[in-house]
Amino acid sequence: MSVLQQGSSGAEVADLQNKLLARGFDPGGSDGSFGPGTAAAVEAFQRSVKLNDDGVVGPQTAAALGFVIPPPVASAIPAVTLAMVCQMFPNTPAQNIEQHLPLVLNALVAPQLANKPMILMALGTIRAEVECFLPISEGQSTLNTSPGGHPFDLYDSRTDIGNQRPPDGELFKGRGFVQLTGRSNYQVHGNLIGLGNQLIDNPDLANDPAIAAQLLASFLKSHEQDISTALATGNLGRARQLVNGGGNGIDRFIAAYNIGKSLIPDSVSA
Repeated sequence: MSVLQQGSSGAEVADLQNKLLARGFDPGGSDGSFGPGTAAAVEAFQRSVKLNDDGVVGPQTAAALGFVIPPPVASAIPAVTLAMVCQMFPNTPAQNIEQHLPLVLNALVAPQLANKPMILMALGTIRAEVECFLPISEGQSTLNTSPGGHPFDLYDSRTDIGNQRPPDGELFKGRGFVQLTGRSNYQVHGNLIGLGNQLIDNPDLANDPAIAAQLLASFLKSHEQDISTALATGNLGRARQLVNGGGNGIDRFIAAYNIGKSLIPDSVSA
């Protein structure tokens, strides 16, 4: 299962909420959205079993709640190590990186993105978009929600990303490692990774860690030529713009990219 914390959503969160409720820790419902009530219930449960009450459901808390923990995924690119990536993400819990790094690296192999520049691009994108190294949903802000408006109303009629009408803005808000946004992106990249219309029917699938990793790779692949040109000329701002459409998170992106550039060997193999 994923590491779960505030901002997580989907079936695993609903399962978590039901497990908490069954043990007498009321999260305030089982709506599949990890909010303050769920965090408080997790913290109370953690204290009851003498675990660190950080409100994050990592492997120890998950095991204590009765989740079945699958064996770790082996990385197809072992030259990129946990220690390296932890230096690229100095503010991120190592357990989040350890759990999800192999999924991200493995997703780069099939689309032939397992080279140093694109690995750095993928990891820099994650630090810029979701520094916690968790596939999570976009939060409400003045960039997506008007004063007094319903959540994500500013996205509802964004035809440039394929949205048609309410509630498309909230349905197709940013999710995953790349913060995939908009009906068109959900349709196109869902198809490209073999999900057909499943992301349209169930957008929260974009926060499944394995799917989120594939969506990141698919999005980068769709801009590979332009990204590669920008990286080759040292234009990191342009490379970031090709993913984000602007400069959001550019400082984090550049920091991660440059740290990784000094650590990851020039020749990596998958």
